Amino acid sequence: MESGPDAAGDAIVVDDLTLDDALACARLEAALFPGDDPWNAAAFRAELHAGYPYLAARRAEDLVGYAGIALLPAPAFSREPAEAEVHTIGVEPSVQGHGVGRRLLLGLLDRADAIGAVTFLEVRTDNVPALALYRSEGFEVVGTRPRYYASGADAHTMRRAARPRR
Repeated sequence: MESGPDAAGDAIVVDDLTLDDALACARLEAALFPGDDPWNAAAFRAELHAGYPYLAARRAEDLVGYAGIALLPAPAFSREPAEAEVHTIGVEPSVQGHGVGRRLLLGLLDRADAIGAVTFLEVRTDNVPALALYRSEGFEVVGTRPRYYASGADAHTMRRAARPRR
């Protein structure tokens, strides 16, 4: 568990997302991604039931961010590296731009680094702040998926090479 202040000086704690957080995640997801087929509470619960690591950012008792990643260990007796895929990151607008998204991303990358995974993600081509964050953490654009999102928006596929654990 990690904490740090937000813009108002209130502590934001990053810890594990729980099944009890699914409804709050779905509400935030709907507010953040209204035209892009936002996940409902059942989708978040399914991710947690599948065993994927998910993190929550909380201010007091309120969920202000979430993030999740799938970890795929390297196949036995293979030279192929493990892989990880960032499934989602969402941060409440009132705390965007204050490091919450970076803290969530770094928490996910720590999990990927623990298994030596190459990490992938998709991000809207017009999401300038997210692109800057991902580039600053070592991601590079490796492709573009036309009309990837339900709204018709394109996505960049980004890749970060495997790194030793921090």
